[in-house]
Amino acid sequence: MTSDNEYVQVLSHLYEKSLILHDTSLFDKTLYFYFVDALAHIDYTCSVYAYNYQSPKNVMGAEYMRWRIDEEKKGDRPRFPAFMTWLKETHPEKFAKLPSLWQIIYDTEDPASYRSFRIVPDPDSRQAVPPDFFIVLIDELFEQEFLKSLYEEASLSRLFVQFMTEKQS
Repeated sequence: MTSDNEYVQVLSHLYEKSLILHDTSLFDKTLYFYFVDALAHIDYTCSVYAYNYQSPKNVMGAEYMRWRIDEEKKGDRPRFPAFMTWLKETHPEKFAKLPSLWQIIYDTEDPASYRSFRIVPDPDSRQAVPPDFFIVLIDELFEQEFLKSLYEEASLSRLFVQFMTEKQS
């Protein structure tokens, strides 16, 4: 596809973002996994819209997405969806400040989901997801307050530890 394809422009917007001002090795490991996972789902969904399904980019993306299914089962990662439900119930103000991708995917009352690794906000719609939707998702994931909350000992990380402690009791 040419560079005037709207989804190629969304991918360019994603790739121009940077974590250079952050030390991701200090992020909570589970929260970091789901942060990168959200980026991977955005990348894969936009790539499927932008390029031929069998393009090398999409083939490689699909392989990564299959690999991450096993990775999602390691350590505390399987508890993340339950954490999001707990957060919505016990700290709705914090939940409301999270990136909307996390809100819609992990809110059990929202129909949005990952289907065949793609972000599907409305399973009943047959329309392509508008490019602007992805721009908003990307910008929210790179908001500085959100990124700061991913560090161990930061607000979201502390809440995840609290959740894990309460659920183990």
